[in-house]
Amino acid sequence: MIVLGVETSCDETSAAIIKDNTVLSSIISSQEIHSQFGGVVPELASRAHIRLIVPIVEKALKESGLDPNDIDGLAVTKGPGLVGALLVGVNFIKGLSVSWQKPFVGVNHIEGHIYGNLLSQKSEIRFPIIFLIVSGGHTQIVLMRNHLQYEILGKTRDDAVGEAYDKGAKLLGLGYPGGPKIDILAKQGNPDFVKFPRALMNNDAFDFSYSGLKTALLVYLRDLHEKEKEIHLADICASYQKAAVEVLVKKTLLAAQKFGAKTIGIAGGVAANTLLRDWLKIECDQRKYELYLPDIVYCTDNAAMIARAGLEHLKRGKRDEQTLNAFPSLILQSFPNH
Repeated sequence: MIVLGVETSCDETSAAIIKDNTVLSSIISSQEIHSQFGGVVPELASRAHIRLIVPIVEKALKESGLDPNDIDGLAVTKGPGLVGALLVGVNFIKGLSVSWQKPFVGVNHIEGHIYGNLLSQKSEIRFPIIFLIVSGGHTQIVLMRNHLQYEILGKTRDDAVGEAYDKGAKLLGLGYPGGPKIDILAKQGNPDFVKFPRALMNNDAFDFSYSGLKTALLVYLRDLHEKEKEIHLADICASYQKAAVEVLVKKTLLAAQKFGAKTIGIAGGVAANTLLRDWLKIECDQRKYELYLPDIVYCTDNAAMIARAGLEHLKRGKRDEQTLNAFPSLILQSFPNH
């Protein structure tokens, strides 16, 4: 099955074409304008999607060497995300469906991240899988028993870990997006320089909380001389990152143990974090767990992951109607047939 996917949930405009588990083309345009504001401006994101969506899809088609007659189905992110941005993609795909006379399906963005990981795996997928979903808007642990079958075991009670990275970087004067910058600096620092709090780490539940970590950094910096911050910037980054990641690793391993899963996967933008990947790799090797790491290109928002998730739905006969809407607060749910 050949599927064209479109992703416009936040500040990446992306189109991709896949054939089964092979990516034929993947075009991603990241909006640079938001960096000057220290975060994504929803109205600017929507306008950029409107300008970019047609040329991006045309480029994906050209790169794949296919034409509309070769496409079997269409997939688009329907939520969660910024409602204005989502509507650009949803309405575009609905129009394309009519024009090309092709079936289409709306995909949950979180589900897309999961399939971005599975798209990276070259061997047979082994279920059940404990998935750690980590991004700017989401931090949750999901038990995936089979294709399109999910159970949310726990999630953040306040801020997502990616949000903690971005706000932490802003407090440290590192700019936006903050995750990659903290990650790079942390490699040069002492992770035990500052003892930042690990909220809920010793709680047997699978929930998270990151608002306290941000506050702890704010309080620590308030009493720190600017020269000291400059000297120990790498140490502070390393300590902050260790506090953020340690809870993720411990909770993920606890979930795998409790539910008897021998496979662990991570997905979302923070899945590109080197400490998280390395720490989980060491722990999984020790416990004889299989670790599914996504290719870095499939960590951030992209349409290949949406096409891959959409393919699973289309294979099972799911079709959406022209009444499909965007859902900015959409929750991950299992496919009805499971």
